[in-house]
Amino acid sequence: MPATSDDLFALFDRLDIRAVTHRHEPAFTVEQGHRVWGSIPGVHCKNLFLKDGKGRLWLVVAPADRRVDLKALPARIGAARLSFGSAELLVEVLGIEPGSVTPFAVINDSAQRVSVVLDAWMMAQDLVNYHPLRNDMTTTLTPAELARFFEHTGHEPRVVEL
Repeated sequence: MPATSDDLFALFDRLDIRAVTHRHEPAFTVEQGHRVWGSIPGVHCKNLFLKDGKGRLWLVVAPADRRVDLKALPARIGAARLSFGSAELLVEVLGIEPGSVTPFAVINDSAQRVSVVLDAWMMAQDLVNYHPLRNDMTTTLTPAELARFFEHTGHEPRVVEL
């Protein structure tokens, strides 16, 4: 069974991550997110679940309004040609549905199949925001707390200029 939001929040407590979670209408896209984020502080982000030509899986996390050039990205991260991963693969590997993609989903990737890529500018901000495994909530935390979460899961993100 994949982790739930409650499982994620319990992990945050164990890791002393002081995240704040806000409930709102479901947001499946960045455009919908702009309508529900309201006054939630921090950088709002998008998450791209990708597969490269060699079958490697990638989770690219960037500010919501940042354009990510999928043709230039492979050279920056050491990947083969990239395309979006299927909904079935997303559920299989990260245990979440399309529209709820989040860096927190690596909690379900115990096999370490996904390589995480984080935008450098995003990681230099005071607060960042992601879905807590479901898209009707937004969780705010610091980049240092996000790094602590990744350390716990065994994922070592690549921080790159996107």
